[in-house]
Order: sequence, then structure tokens, then C-alpha cells
Amino acid sequence: MVLVRLLRVTRADLSKKPAEVQAMFNDVAKRYDITNDILSLGQDRRWRRDVINAVEPLPGERVLDLAAGTGTSSQPFADAGAEVVPCDFSIGMLQVGKQAKPHLMFTAGDGTKLPFADASFDAVTISFGLRNIVDTDAGLREMRRVTKPGGRLVVCEFSTPTWAPFRTVYLEYLMKALPPVARAVSSSPDAYVYLAESIRAWPDQQGLADRITAAGWTATKWRNLTGGIVALHHAIA
Repeated sequence: MVLVRLLRVTRADLSKKPAEVQAMFNDVAKRYDITNDILSLGQDRRWRRDVINAVEPLPGERVLDLAAGTGTSSQPFADAGAEVVPCDFSIGMLQVGKQAKPHLMFTAGDGTKLPFADASFDAVTISFGLRNIVDTDAGLREMRRVTKPGGRLVVCEFSTPTWAPFRTVYLEYLMKALPPVARAVSSSPDAYVYLAESIRAWPDQQGLADRITAAGWTATKWRNLTGGIVALHHAIA
């Protein structure tokens, strides 16, 4: 019954209709972190460490962690002494996060209309969530708006493997192996079909860098992780 409801109601498509995306993430919230850990073969933990190292949060700095989900990506900022604000569009994700991490300042927010004043944060980060914002460019402009002059942006997102043979293997895993694995471990496995499709449709490293720069950020650069499966983009407000 759950699977039928997901297929008919909460299976988002690449048009990224906000209500569908929100419902989809509400459905996967309870097992989201453990599912990601399994599907990435544990690489998500390393990627989170790379994000922290790229942001270089200082004690007392204010950091916006957008698309924070359950706050797993936010906790290391708090551990570093920063004032981190986990923000997400999915109320289900925020509820799960608040239960596990009541000390964090979870905030509901739309990535295209952030509920924060101009120049509110020293740094803004978003991991594996930019491609789910209905208007990517509007989201990047909003992140720029709420960042202080000279502040940092770090985007961690799936990208294009740089070695052609590896890219072929990766795409085979993404579209053929990932859905069956998700069915075994996820509370709403069909959501991961959408996620796989959204990854394939996402721009490559240079393409995303160009969009970040067009949104008003400067000094945009990136670093490939795990052979380009993931790219870490860094820019300055």
C-alpha cells in the first residue's frame, strides 16, 4: 500500500514540483540517513568531512546548512563551535532531526524564498539538495542574498565522473543497481528512482560552476571527490 501511494502521489519527477518533492522526502525521512550510508557504501561520511573542511567554520560564525534534512550534516558545524541553522523544505525530515538533535535550531524554509534577512550568515552550505530546489538559479541567488560580503558558499553535489570507463560503471549502478538496493533498505524505495534520474540530469562540474557565478558569486572553483561522482564547489559572496 505504501509503495502504491508513493508511485501515484509522492513519486516526484524531474519537473521538481515542490509539493511532490516535499512529500517524497517526508516519506523517506525515518530511514534517510542509514539508506544513504548503505547506497554510498559509506562514502557519505567522508563527503561530509570534506564539506566541513571546505567551509572551515570558526567558533562563533553563523552557518546556514540548507537542505539539512535530519541535521546529520549540521552537527559537525556545531561541534566546531559555529552557530549552525539547519534548514529544510521537508517537515518530515525536520521532525526526525529534532527528535535526535533537539539542541539544533531546525528551521523550515523554501530554498527559493529563505526566511532569513540579508547578510545573515558567514557561510552557506548545501549538500545533495541543490538539484532538488525547483529553481536552482533562484536558490543560488537566495543563498547569495543571505550571505555576508566575503562569506563562503560550499555546494556538495553529485556530478560527472571524470574517467569514461568509471563513468559507464557508475551510471549502470545508478540506474540498475541502486533501485533494487533501495527497495531492500528504504522506507520509500521508489523515491530513489527519482534521485537517480535527477543525478543523471544534473549539469557537470563546469556547468554548475557557471550557474553559481551567474547567480552573483565570485571566485568559483571545485574539487572532485571519489573520481567525480561528487564535486565540491566553493565560491565567495
